[in-house]
Amino acid sequence: MAKKCYPTVSEEYQKAVQRCKRKLRGLIAEKHCAPIILRLAWHSAGTFDVNTKTGGPFGTIRHPDELAHDANNGLDIAVRLLEPIKEQFPILSFADFYQLAGVVAVEVTGGPEIPFHPGRPDKTEPPPEGRLPEATKGSDHLRDVFGHMGLSDKDIVALSGGHTLGRCHKERSGFEGPWTNNPLIFDNSYFKELLSGEKEGLIQLPTDKALLEDPVFRPLVEKYAADEDAFFADYADSHLKLSELGFADAE
Repeated sequence: MAKKCYPTVSEEYQKAVQRCKRKLRGLIAEKHCAPIILRLAWHSAGTFDVNTKTGGPFGTIRHPDELAHDANNGLDIAVRLLEPIKEQFPILSFADFYQLAGVVAVEVTGGPEIPFHPGRPDKTEPPPEGRLPEATKGSDHLRDVFGHMGLSDKDIVALSGGHTLGRCHKERSGFEGPWTNNPLIFDNSYFKELLSGEKEGLIQLPTDKALLEDPVFRPLVEKYAADEDAFFADYADSHLKLSELGFADAE
């Protein structure tokens, strides 16, 4: 894998990142909002198209046009929750701020530590609608969507495990319920529940079931269900890749 070339930011900027991280930990712990903050970071980054080099984690998701995309229903709540903290750190780009918040959301809920490299610029042009996964579709759709991002089969399964946090809301997605019994704890429960079959009160979407039916995805599901350390290592790697799509291109 080619080494990435990250932009240099000032010492003042680096210090602001660390102070902001502490503030985000407090907010996310107090408001129990890790799931929607992680979703904001994912949906911001996941619009990247590897062919056109458009979209990606560059802060455009705060704009009303992008928040109005069907896949982003409810994310205006996350943007509003984060506003008081962003106002304290005007030096930070929205692009860095939202991705930093996603990293903190995973850490605060017991997940792996994910490296964070600052320096993303803010862009003004929101991507077109339709670049994010649809919950009602299968493995071909997942490969198509994540392929446009430049991500692999392993990335698809590892990132799906992030659904251990949070729940579906009928008014936002048409589905209702959490994936796991404790949707505020980041662990490998998503994969264990997937393999154990449908249970009353827990949800399995068509995109979740596709992971079991696909001959490449399923062995990864089984691996992560059996070995949380392996899941955490691969999740951290995949989250980092997602958060840096189109940023600091490899030399």
